Amino acid sequence: MKKKILIMAFSLLSLGVLNAQTINDGIKLLHYEKNTSGKQLLEKMYQANPKDPKSIYWFGQALIENDDVKAAESLYKKALQEGVNDPYIWIGIGQTDLMQGGDFNASKQRFEAAITASIEAKGKNKGKPSAAILNAVGHAITTGSNKIGDPFYAIEKLKQAEALDATNADILINEGLCYIKAGGEYGGEAVKSFMEAASRDPKNALAPYRIGRIYLSQNNKEQFEKFFNDAIAVDATFPPVYLTLFNYYSDKDVNKAKSYLDKYISVADADPDNDFYLADYLFRAGKYTESIAKAQEIETKSGITLVPRINILYAYNYDRMNDSVKAKTYAQKFFATAPANKIQSSDYELATKIYSRIPGSDEELAALLQNAINTDTSKANKIGYIALVADNYAKTKNYVEQFKWLQKLIAIKGTLSEVDYYKIVAAGNAAKDYVNTIEIAKNYLFAYSDKPQPYTFLRKAAIGLDVDSSKGLAIPYLNLMDSLLEKDTVKNKKPLFSNYYYMLLYYGDKAKDYHKAIEVLDKMIAIYPNPGEENKFATDQKEMFKKVLSKPAPAKTTKPGAAKAGEEHKR
Repeated sequence: MKKKILIMAFSLLSLGVLNAQTINDGIKLLHYEKNTSGKQLLEKMYQANPKDPKSIYWFGQALIENDDVKAAESLYKKALQEGVNDPYIWIGIGQTDLMQGGDFNASKQRFEAAITASIEAKGKNKGKPSAAILNAVGHAITTGSNKIGDPFYAIEKLKQAEALDATNADILINEGLCYIKAGGEYGGEAVKSFMEAASRDPKNALAPYRIGRIYLSQNNKEQFEKFFNDAIAVDATFPPVYLTLFNYYSDKDVNKAKSYLDKYISVADADPDNDFYLADYLFRAGKYTESIAKAQEIETKSGITLVPRINILYAYNYDRMNDSVKAKTYAQKFFATAPANKIQSSDYELATKIYSRIPGSDEELAALLQNAINTDTSKANKIGYIALVADNYAKTKNYVEQFKWLQKLIAIKGTLSEVDYYKIVAAGNAAKDYVNTIEIAKNYLFAYSDKPQPYTFLRKAAIGLDVDSSKGLAIPYLNLMDSLLEKDTVKNKKPLFSNYYYMLLYYGDKAKDYHKAIEVLDKMIAIYPNPGEENKFATDQKEMFKKVLSKPAPAKTTKPGAAKAGEEHKR
């Protein structure tokens, strides 16, 4: 009997502890990126009430944060099959479908159905949808890559939620994340949303942290440190801020990085990744053998699946130890197996460095970086990958491939800088692809007509089409250049004289158009009117062509038998 009483007392105590913790506690753990403990708590909430839509929804969100979208999808579909036909579940299904490449319009229909079904039947918001459901729709769009969903659709719904619920800071956080997803040009709007979130909930460390992340992306050290410190002041147990600062300082100040890593580990969930960060620190500190040993320890204990960046860490270490063969082997393993969200742009820079040292790796590297271009949503990263491939081909003097890759910049960047133009047309001339180079060089000329380089490259490409001037193919392009150069003949007389010389060769020697040749020589004399080498050359040539023109044309000779043939015809 006493045993039964003890069991009952223990059960009641356990239930009391569970009830003391709420779904909101689990949500906060997810916000703090304490995904393991967040999942554990929200799973308990779900098990205690497996028919409660909100419990199901948030346990699914915890699974998503733990990189198990499939399990979340199964959870939501199971709930639907078991009769939990609720807006939260519809949103969860739409979200997981979207995250796995599903059609946005199909998910949007689910979201709209959820919003319609949530319309309040009474109270101050009678006739209006639930702010919580609108927020869940907005949150669904924040998950996954930037290619997933329509952030502006989500922002519209979050604006509605914001008006309906004037206290919920989470709505503004999701709104800010959607602005970030919309692109870098909306960073200011994102900051406004996060600022409003902070004013709604001054104890919310996530808001200043997110603002700091925006300034970090702009490399504004003064501002990101300010907001990161604000986040720490709000809650010194907020792990993400310490990890972000560790990553920032890891290649700048290893001692400072280590201090932030220690703080992170002290407040974060126990996780194999924490050991990985330590192995990464050892690499940054130049302790390559120790870093490899730590990585091997992690691999033995947790496996590559749980810590997918182990292989690339091996590659970084072996690269520093000048073992390119091992470095490449581990890099290949990493890119072949790592999830897309675990690959960083710096990993591709490492691959370029390693592969470029191993003969015959050019095409493999190009394929790897083309895949990066296809999957990375960052325009800046895409441009960086193109530059890596192009520079690698330049080192191996494969100018044809270099030029092909640099031409991709035009499609991505749209507006090219002077440096961009310079690199592309230089590569085009080196590749002897004069036709395409001329088209790009013409744009270079119009964009930077006050600079000498576009004229030089356009002239090289134009003359490259017809080096011996036998066809005169360069003349239209030289005329184009001259129309700009002739605006200041004093400053530009040397390049003008060079262009006129090519024209003279064509008209005087190849085309035998002596009148045109004299026109060109007159231009030469006009820019060099005073006695000198150039003036003498042009004057002498002009006199020669005038003498040729003054000579009577030779009489036409009749071939033997021609007259007879004519007479025979008359008869």
